[in-house]
Amino acid sequence: MTSALELRGVTRVFGAGDRAVTALDHVDLSIPRGSCTAVMGPSGSGKSTLLHCAAGLDRVTGGDVEIGGVPLTGLSERRLTQLRRSRVGFVFQAFNLVPALTAAQNVALPMRLAGRRPAPGEVSAMLGEVGLADRAEHRPSELSGGQQQRVAIARALVSRPAVLFADEPTGALDAASGREVLRLLRAAVDRHGQTVVMVTHDPFAAAHADRVVFLRDGRVVSTSEGPLAAQEIAVRTAALEDRAGVLR
Repeated sequence: MTSALELRGVTRVFGAGDRAVTALDHVDLSIPRGSCTAVMGPSGSGKSTLLHCAAGLDRVTGGDVEIGGVPLTGLSERRLTQLRRSRVGFVFQAFNLVPALTAAQNVALPMRLAGRRPAPGEVSAMLGEVGLADRAEHRPSELSGGQQQRVAIARALVSRPAVLFADEPTGALDAASGREVLRLLRAAVDRHGQTVVMVTHDPFAAAHADRVVFLRDGRVVSTSEGPLAAQEIAVRTAALEDRAGVLR
């Protein structure tokens, strides 16, 4: 199997009747294993909804999602939670670290929630991969924003998930920290064969991806056949925003 993630006819509707809003409209998307895919589009195009439905954080209204060959449709909440813990990693814009826990404890948290004790040296090795071996006992308040996001990446990768989802991972960071986070995500793909799906509004971030998926009004309108330069991404995104404005 070459796909880490499959979306077939995925639809997500919020509300009902006259107040119904279609956030995703029959989306078909296949994410190859060992690749980085960026998802871009105007505000309200459905980027975050797509990410949440693909990761099993939100239920689809119609269609099917498969992660690592396992269909999410019909799973109980308990089974869905178990699948997310074993097959999904998530990096948020706001880091979402537990303030009372150290960096090492935050990284180990997904495994402990899944009932697994980390192997000796497993957590420290993961922190070493993101350059924070010497910050293992620091709490989030003692770390910079960039360091907190690197802890979040280590936490997402420690269980080697089928797919790592990143929602605006550089959005709250300065330029230097953002570049370091993108380097780490790229290294996870190139060195470890990790699959990454990243929502971003930043053409520079999207230029680190193997391909770019463009959304508008809940639909995939185009997908690049390979990496794109930041300038080309900016041009395509601006065109989508102009078109969305006309449609409204």
